[in-house]
Amino acid sequence: MNGMNTKNTHAPQIRIPATYLRGGTSKGVFFRLQDLPGVAQTPGAARDALLLRVIGSPDPYGKQIDGMGGATSSTSKTVIVSKSARPDHDVDYLFGQVSIDSAFVDWSGNCGNLSAAVGPFAIASGFIDAAKVPENGICTVRIWQANIGKTIVAHVPITNGQVQETGDFELDGVTFPAAEIALEFLDPADEGEDGGAMFPTGNLVDDLDVPGVGTFKATLINAGIPTIFVNAANIGYTGSELQDAINSDAAALARFETMRAYGALKMGLIKDIAEAAKRQHTPKIAFVAPPASYVASSGKTVDANGIDLRVRAMSMGKLHHAMMGTAAVAIGTAAAIPGTLVNLAAGGGARNAVRFGHPSGTLRVGAEAKLVDGQWMVTKAIMSRSARVLMEGAVRVPGDVLTTG
Repeated sequence: MNGMNTKNTHAPQIRIPATYLRGGTSKGVFFRLQDLPGVAQTPGAARDALLLRVIGSPDPYGKQIDGMGGATSSTSKTVIVSKSARPDHDVDYLFGQVSIDSAFVDWSGNCGNLSAAVGPFAIASGFIDAAKVPENGICTVRIWQANIGKTIVAHVPITNGQVQETGDFELDGVTFPAAEIALEFLDPADEGEDGGAMFPTGNLVDDLDVPGVGTFKATLINAGIPTIFVNAANIGYTGSELQDAINSDAAALARFETMRAYGALKMGLIKDIAEAAKRQHTPKIAFVAPPASYVASSGKTVDANGIDLRVRAMSMGKLHHAMMGTAAVAIGTAAAIPGTLVNLAAGGGARNAVRFGHPSGTLRVGAEAKLVDGQWMVTKAIMSRSARVLMEGAVRVPGDVLTTG
């Protein structure tokens, strides 16, 4: 063998059952907890190392060529689902946002888009009692969102005893129509492990002082996901920007990250600015503007008369191509509360739903808010998404990933 050492010292690849799903405007690799290798069935370094390798991170090239990730925040995602031991819940859902160029998995928040795929995955995976799945109709799946300790209720269409995936429901940011899945995010305020009120500072609008950048009016809210809302005009934007306008501007991205870090500090999510670098998934930062017509990334015109406001949101350091589902919950919640920057951008006053414009088009989200003893309470936020299985079978990763992680 020309002097080659024929003894193979490298571990073979291991095979792990998995499903690749689109949920809303995101996609990710879904696992049943029981299918993961034993050392990865509990939180820790081994699980993180495995998921990083599945997705293809960390990748200094930023492409995730050697993994299932798609080199964007919307496609660098993993989900673990298990049967729930909690009363009145069918499954537990854990979401891991995988960093593209760094070796960490962020477990600090939910993915609202992939939430739409959890119900269908749970049904197909045998987690839902057969008696609860109609031959034709809607199967209601109660999901415990383990990252933030909240309940999501998914209404999944069933045809001939199977999850219906095809349909005529159109979602801006997704090329093809599919079946509609209605999602209810119950009691979306007060983010799980972080606790705190819906408005952690006690104010609907704060002055956010960002050293080296400026001072801005901001609405800091815990609903769906911790989110920092600022006015587009105050930071030099119109509110009609598409991805290239911001993502190609390194100085702008750095400013947004600095603003996000100081917002996280003011919200009490971190104790030191340096912590923000290891907490990329939360909080989100978004900017709002009153309605105006613009051309979406698809080339179609979004008419000012068809929207209540415009919103652009940053995700994992880049402008999102559409809107994160959890941020949509934050938008709907803030819009329902008179006096927030989101509410004011939409024209002010009481409202229980808004349609907002994002880079790919529009999205409608509803929220039920009420004032109780001087405190705003939101009982639920409601929106529709769609989901579809893209591939099912197994992922493969080098076997030594579990020993080196």
